[in-house]
Amino acid sequence: MKFFVDTADVNEIRALVETGFVDGVTTNPTLVAQSGGRFEEVIAEICELVPGPVSAEVTATDLEGMLEEGRHLAKIASNVVIKVPLTLDGLKACRILTQEGTQVNVTLCFSAAQAILCAKAGATFVSPFLGRLDDIGETGMSLIHQIVDVYSNYPDFATQILAASIRSPLHVVEAARLGVDIVTIPPKVLRQLYLHPLTDKGLSSFLADWEKTGQKILRD
Repeated sequence: MKFFVDTADVNEIRALVETGFVDGVTTNPTLVAQSGGRFEEVIAEICELVPGPVSAEVTATDLEGMLEEGRHLAKIASNVVIKVPLTLDGLKACRILTQEGTQVNVTLCFSAAQAILCAKAGATFVSPFLGRLDDIGETGMSLIHQIVDVYSNYPDFATQILAASIRSPLHVVEAARLGVDIVTIPPKVLRQLYLHPLTDKGLSSFLADWEKTGQKILRD
């Protein structure tokens, strides 16, 4: 399973890339606005830091606008992925951009029916939003399960499942158990993956015992 980091904070991305865990980045207009930078410049800087896919979202909602923005953003770097909304025009834009050789991430997926259309449109990635379904009393992971089941029935579907709106390490683990291709994770959640109180407690105990021996592994 690949890890994409869900942020437009260049400093955060740089620090996380150094861990070796980051395979790509997803952004959206809200995240870029929070970064305080100019959209194209932020995307370009992220693409220099991350060799993997970097999703840049269009803001137009009509077909011609999405195509114009998508083609413009795709010129920033070879690893830019154009993110479009899961609307009829978004799916049309997905098909056209894909046929032109551009990778496309269809975002805001909330049903298996929508995910089928994404695959039919040739999307590189489909982004089902787990956390937002959980927020309204539904079970986001059930959606992931449905999409995995459906896609597994059709080997010709090349669309990768990119689990989004991840809120906790549990979401990551459950998505991995279901076999999703990618999870896109906020920096906070990515760091939570390696934290556990028993790890900290065990390390403290080992170090205390070692201190009692008075030994050093490297001697002066």
